[in-house]
Amino acid sequence: MRLPDPHSDTQLKRRQAVRRHAQRRHQHFYAARLDGNFIQNFAAAPIRWAGERWVIGAMLALMAMLALVVIPTWAGTFSTDKPDLGAWSPLVLPAAPAAIAQENRDERVAFVQGNYIPLAQTAAWTSVTVESGQTLGQIFATAGIPSTQMMDVLSRMPSASALTRLRPGERIGLRRGSRGQLTAVQFDADAVGRIQVDVAGDGSVHERPVSGSLEKRIRVASGVIEGSLFGAGDAAGLSDATILQMAKVFSYDIDFAQDIRKGDRFSVVYEDHYRDGEEVAGGDILAASFVSRGKHYDALRYTAPNGDIEYYDSTGRPLRKAFIRTPVEFTRISSRFSSARRHPILGRVRAHQGVDYAAPAGTPIIAAAAGKIVSAGWKSGYGNTVVIDHGKGHTTLYGHMSRYSAAAKGGNRVSQGTVIGYVGMTGLATAPHLHYEFRVGGVHRDPLKVTLPPPQPLPGALLADFKRKTQAMMSQLASADRRLQPAIAAQ
Repeated sequence: MRLPDPHSDTQLKRRQAVRRHAQRRHQHFYAARLDGNFIQNFAAAPIRWAGERWVIGAMLALMAMLALVVIPTWAGTFSTDKPDLGAWSPLVLPAAPAAIAQENRDERVAFVQGNYIPLAQTAAWTSVTVESGQTLGQIFATAGIPSTQMMDVLSRMPSASALTRLRPGERIGLRRGSRGQLTAVQFDADAVGRIQVDVAGDGSVHERPVSGSLEKRIRVASGVIEGSLFGAGDAAGLSDATILQMAKVFSYDIDFAQDIRKGDRFSVVYEDHYRDGEEVAGGDILAASFVSRGKHYDALRYTAPNGDIEYYDSTGRPLRKAFIRTPVEFTRISSRFSSARRHPILGRVRAHQGVDYAAPAGTPIIAAAAGKIVSAGWKSGYGNTVVIDHGKGHTTLYGHMSRYSAAAKGGNRVSQGTVIGYVGMTGLATAPHLHYEFRVGGVHRDPLKVTLPPPQPLPGALLADFKRKTQAMMSQLASADRRLQPAIAAQ
């Protein structure tokens, strides 16, 4: 039997008739929608089998590869047969100590640095050093103690306020029980003693002093400033607290924000305090020397027979001056004393009869000297202002304050260094700063250049006692200065 020729006119007409019927019944499959989605466009495109054999072959090969990978995986997933352990490498964990495995089988254990450690062993004391800016809550959280328990213990402690006033460098001892709960706290009560707070199971607390012997060690350090005072102090082995104390001792003669230069040098004799082998805060500077811009300054700590402690120079004259040169910790001098300055707000040229110290808002402002507060209130363009009378015709003015301290009330007497207010920008001011004026007999003087009579030295009997007690410290300072000579010569 002869098969019909597919290319005959009859067969072609038949296929065309079938296609027309299909197009009428299923028009959405055959419509050319080139603006449609990928599926629609793909369906609309005619298939040319002769030119697309390689595409079909590639698809079949891909399907075969997927079958080889996926099917065994599915079979393994649903298989109930046990695997051949001989082909596996089990993960070996360190075994718990024998004492734990035998004596504390029901006790929970913690995995720390590759070793099993029973929680009961965490009952030992943990020492934590307070860092700058760290809160008490952060310290307890680092030790794994919940804030709820910390607040409960603090609410029951008679000395809770002392614990919340810890300074950087001080250490807290924390002891935890078998479940990690706080059972005791130790902290410094003063330079000599500590307080221990025991926490019972019912949450009650019991405070008791912890005796400890304080050991004082005398140390000598020296350095040459290359970049900053803190950098040189750190290289010499001084703590930040000791560096700040040195700056405070010389603050009457040296402006550490403006006067320090590369090549300036210092030597310090100071105490380090240790209790039970651990260094604690509280060491004092016994003697120091500082060379700034070629000028030499000395500071010697002397305790008078009546118990008064003060720093003196080598001649027995107090370093504490009648006035502090800068009554605020400032970032820069934004405007100096001038007979003619264009006002930044008014735009007029007029005298600027003080010094402007730029500082962040809220920075404490202190009384430059002891005296009586004449006024504390709003003063025209000065804004919130305090004026202090120091006697003998000397007065000081502090302007643009954001607010006053409790001591800043008219008629109150304040001592040198008392906080009287805080930096702001009240009145005619474009940025936070302190406007500071110094007057002698009602006449404005430049606070940076005014010369005041030096304080009186120690009287005869006390001067002899001073020289006798400070002689050894002077020798130590001289020895430290000599050790700096090679470093100075190399510059």
